[in-house]
Amino acid sequence: MVYDVAVIGTGPDPSDPDRDGYAMGYRHGRAYESNDDCELVACADIVLENGRAFAREFDLREGTVYEDYETMLDAVEPDLVSVCVPPGIHAAIVEDCAESGNVSAIHCEKPMADTWGDCKSMVRTCDRNRVQLTVNHQRRFGAPFRRAKELLDDGAIGSLTRIEFADETLFDAGIHQVDLSRYFTDGVDVEWVLAQVDYREENRWFGTPNATQALVQWRDADGTVGIATTGESAPEGACYLRLAGTDGAIELGVDGGPTLRYRTDGGTWQSVETDGENLHGLGFQGYLGAALRGVRARLPLVSTEVQKRPVFIERAIADAVKGLKTGSEPELSGRDALRSTEVVFAAWESARRRGRVDLPLEIEDNPLVAMIDTGWLGPAADRAASAADTPADGSGDGSAAER
Repeated sequence: MVYDVAVIGTGPDPSDPDRDGYAMGYRHGRAYESNDDCELVACADIVLENGRAFAREFDLREGTVYEDYETMLDAVEPDLVSVCVPPGIHAAIVEDCAESGNVSAIHCEKPMADTWGDCKSMVRTCDRNRVQLTVNHQRRFGAPFRRAKELLDDGAIGSLTRIEFADETLFDAGIHQVDLSRYFTDGVDVEWVLAQVDYREENRWFGTPNATQALVQWRDADGTVGIATTGESAPEGACYLRLAGTDGAIELGVDGGPTLRYRTDGGTWQSVETDGENLHGLGFQGYLGAALRGVRARLPLVSTEVQKRPVFIERAIADAVKGLKTGSEPELSGRDALRSTEVVFAAWESARRRGRVDLPLEIEDNPLVAMIDTGWLGPAADRAASAADTPADGSGDGSAAER
């Protein structure tokens, strides 16, 4: 059987991506093109010319470009839909697709949604309507990460004790490493999360605020400890992801070094072949390196290269199609993505409570956004704190020593 596929949110010109639009619809489109079980039949975008450009790129038939996705769902009745819009509107569109009665499966871009309540609602609605939901945490299908897992499972570094990662943000970029952390522990439950965050300047990615700096710790039920550093919290020499074991360490994405390496205690680093794939795909630079080098300067972080062969997304799409064909739960299921995303929202909640948060998480909102909206975090809060630190007569620097 060949599945009819539609894309919601084609995005603008994919040759010029930025934090307002990364044109992920094109990468999904190329992944569907490469899958013999799929035929791309329609697209929807609120900017009609964006949809028309997408249709030209993928040779869609006349009359298959829509401004309104609900009209498209009724007219085309696709088997599988990719949702590639900003995270703030993921939930509404995913739930509309699930309740339309026309769709059997939905593949949604990450992050899931911009509130914890919306994330949970997406999964509940899809489950209630018996619609398969997958979320594009595609990194775990990359050869570097699969090889690292093989090394870990083979006992190359003994028993896993700690996972560390560094990235530009925890929510939009770092959700990949949070998902990978769960992948490396075989999905063991996270017991608690403890975090502190900063938002001293506006930092929106695809419409949603991301902390400018964060330090996060968590512990899994098996005793494994996780540590994430983002923004300026990332220490010198931090890599994309490090697995520390009782007998050694595995590192992925070492700045200026190999994509994957490992060593046993007392030994030397050994590079591992990854079939020409790096952290982002087949020879695709991505924006991680630029993000880590340019965090202080706040320079544009996204490569302008177009990934012609999105191999990780191809594998993610294949995972979704396999689930649709066999009825088995995909590796990237919405339920699995929910457990990774919970860690991020628990980190924001920990900062709001100023203490440890035990899971499961019992909130509905986005604590980071709530703290910004109420003035607890953000440029205005920093200015108020600075004013409070300055004596009324203007003398001194308001330091703790003087107070």
